[in-house]
Amino acid sequence: MNPEIVIAGRRIGAGHEPFVICELSGNHNGSLERALSMVDAAADTGADAIKLQTYTADTITLNSDAPDFQITEGPWAGRTLHDLYAEAYTPFAWHAPLFERARERGVILFSTPFDETAVELLESLGAPAYKIASFEAVDLPLIARVARCGKPMIISTGLASLAEMGEALETARSNGAAGVALLHCVSAYPAPIEEANVRTVPDLAARFGVVTGLSDHTPGTAASVAAVSLGAAIIEKHFTLARADGGPDAEFSLEPAEFTALVRDCKAAWRALGRATYDELGSERAAAGHRRSLYVAADIRAGEPLTPANVRSVRPGHGLAPKHLPEVLGRRAARDLKFGEALDWSMLA
Repeated sequence: MNPEIVIAGRRIGAGHEPFVICELSGNHNGSLERALSMVDAAADTGADAIKLQTYTADTITLNSDAPDFQITEGPWAGRTLHDLYAEAYTPFAWHAPLFERARERGVILFSTPFDETAVELLESLGAPAYKIASFEAVDLPLIARVARCGKPMIISTGLASLAEMGEALETARSNGAAGVALLHCVSAYPAPIEEANVRTVPDLAARFGVVTGLSDHTPGTAASVAAVSLGAAIIEKHFTLARADGGPDAEFSLEPAEFTALVRDCKAAWRALGRATYDELGSERAAAGHRRSLYVAADIRAGEPLTPANVRSVRPGHGLAPKHLPEVLGRRAARDLKFGEALDWSMLA
């Protein structure tokens, strides 16, 4: 049996179209109106779900400029963690209107909580599922708290060892999560395409027996589509209205037209997988007549022999199969045969 999880009535697993999550993160750029517009734009892409991140700068880090709290590499180099999160966070007061807008648009919305207060807020809003971010995959008390809500959980695995993934999974299961999915993730922003290693997606499924997918930080859509072809049931990708507008995650986020293409291509890739089959398919029936077969290539009188000069293997495919040519040559015509007739056994003496 293929494992499944269910979020807001949507069944997620290998037997279903990929569940595509549009990650808003901090690309609202401090504007509730922009955040609401992002929900509308995300819904228009055909995404299955929209995801927030629920924290404040003070619940996720300390307001310190000590070396441990300085970012020295990547797109946020030169900033402190507190400074970055103070810019990127989605205020708690925005969550209710964002949930309401998603309901109006008929799209699932849930979030990644980073502490107890975030979980309490999201529970009060009826969040149908929870995401655990890669950096929190080692925070087993947080995972246990989220699991006790009894909702489905999706855990990103960036930087986690196999042992840490196993601990996170066991903690979620033993504390009552209603199903757990693991997302392969490369915790680089952006991640180089050559390090995407999407073959990890089916390996995670084989090792842990869970629904798996990809949290994709690579440029473009190729890694996500490749992951679906390898069995990814969930795709998560960051979203922005326009990279030119800036924002904490803009550099590795897709714009609306790009995200629309991501959704379309991921779902098309899943449909293309089909099943292993060697049967003639319905769409092939019209083409079947264009295969080669044996035809009369010159008039042959009754009693005359069939030779390479008057019988040939040609298209279309309404005569005897080409494999019969050695048996046919040297036989005699049972009647007058006309140029262009499809050869069959009744025509041979």
